Amino acid sequence: MEICLKYRCTLLSHFISYFEEPQIQAYSHNPPMHMFIQGFGHVTVMTMQCKIVRISVNIKSKHEPLVLRALGQSELSSAMSVVCADRKKSFLFSALYAACILGGRHVMKQREKFELRKPLVLWSLTLAVFSIFGAIRTGSYMMFILMSKGLKQSVCDQSFYNGPVSKFWAYAFVLSKAPELGDTLFIVLRKQKLIFLHWYHHITVLLYSWYSYKDMVAGGGWFMTMNYLVHAVMYSYYALRAAGFKVSRKFAMFITLTQITQMLMGCMVNYLVYSWMQQGQECPSHMQNIVWSSLMYLSYFVLFVQFFFEAYIGKSNLSAKTDVKKSE
Repeated sequence: MEICLKYRCTLLSHFISYFEEPQIQAYSHNPPMHMFIQGFGHVTVMTMQCKIVRISVNIKSKHEPLVLRALGQSELSSAMSVVCADRKKSFLFSALYAACILGGRHVMKQREKFELRKPLVLWSLTLAVFSIFGAIRTGSYMMFILMSKGLKQSVCDQSFYNGPVSKFWAYAFVLSKAPELGDTLFIVLRKQKLIFLHWYHHITVLLYSWYSYKDMVAGGGWFMTMNYLVHAVMYSYYALRAAGFKVSRKFAMFITLTQITQMLMGCMVNYLVYSWMQQGQECPSHMQNIVWSSLMYLSYFVLFVQFFFEAYIGKSNLSAKTDVKKSE
């Protein structure tokens, strides 16, 4: 009998603890490191650069031998890594997105709008739950680094991209920018007003996320954590609205203000990275990324401020629908 499992090296001790306190003898040199568990067979641990291990365990049994073979990288993480490494796919997704918007709006001119209330509740709720988990996992990691190592380390340390937990949520963040384009599908099919901020935001976030991820640039942990936090609140709001709950207009204003704050913090992080690089301190990034990121955040800031005034303050829009713009 053979069972294949993939396991992170940081969890190996927990794996062993499920057995009845086996005697462990180990000798180490350069990887691979060989370990022997008395009474349970032979274990091979191969350390990978990504801090995930390959483990082979032969467990003696009166029946079929049970073999636990752990993988180098989890299949999920490996697949995500391959996808994220190909920046060209982000341009393909963006082109398909633009084509679907143009084609969809043309088709819907001749049709009645769809209600799609239940699908919208499910969609928003799914993204809300995903964002809440992402915010908790990345937020706890960033808080730990910030409190234990300080602000500079939280911005410049690339461990966010390699940590056993944060690495997965960094992958998930980048990949999520493609399915999040589905937000626009509901707007098109329900024949709602599609503003420039909405589709511009979706396309540029997708392109930048896939562009910067491969270089593991400084500040990524902050960018992703802030986005998860904002989305956790925003998609929860949309799920409630789609389900028919009455939510105060002030809550929509609060969400837009958090988005504006997010853009200001993004600009601030870029400034810190640039400043530390100019001082010769180790903060891995490059000027091209800093310039594009800063322009992106500044444009978002201007557009979100404009949206805030038009939707909530401007006299000409006092009676207009004030749904907060779905972002990122």
